[in-house]
Amino acid sequence: MDKGLAVNMSKDVIERAIKKATGELEGVDYEEIRYEGYAPGGVAVIVDCLTDNRVRPVADVRHAFSKCGGNMGTEGSVAFMFKRLGVLSFAPGADEEAITEAAIEAGADDIVVYPDDGAIDVVTSPDAFNAVKDAMAAAGHVAGHAEITFRADNDIKVEGEVALQVKKLLDMLEDLDDVQDVYSNAELGADAYA
Repeated sequence: MDKGLAVNMSKDVIERAIKKATGELEGVDYEEIRYEGYAPGGVAVIVDCLTDNRVRPVADVRHAFSKCGGNMGTEGSVAFMFKRLGVLSFAPGADEEAITEAAIEAGADDIVVYPDDGAIDVVTSPDAFNAVKDAMAAAGHVAGHAEITFRADNDIKVEGEVALQVKKLLDMLEDLDDVQDVYSNAELGADAYA
């Protein structure tokens, strides 16, 4: 719900999406499916889907991988490279000391400060995510972005033409109707956004 509200999605649309996902809409059964594979340059990709037609997303995801020079893998072929984490992100210029102190008191697992711009991530286990988020908000530190996500153990830096191909694949996957989330270990350079 937080993601929907953050992008100004109406409450009716959010409620309909929740009913769709929980199976409350009559005659429609949805299932979660995860696909894994490799993008060009050896970049690992996880694609989480929610669908009422098991055949459609596999064909769409396979088409995206093959069109962009990637390969679909088998279940577990890349998932071992990722950890499920809760992440609360604070914009550059936030008070590092105050956020660090509040995060420690709230029970966060780690605090990451990015030296290039000063942005701060507070990292939690998925189980502690809501408690840490609520404690941080109660302490007056509301995250600009908060989610439970997958983070790769090691990122792979890609540049030039490979970066463009990886970006194209990730965008193509994100645009598919059944795709809910796309995770990768790509560290895209400025080339990918040119």
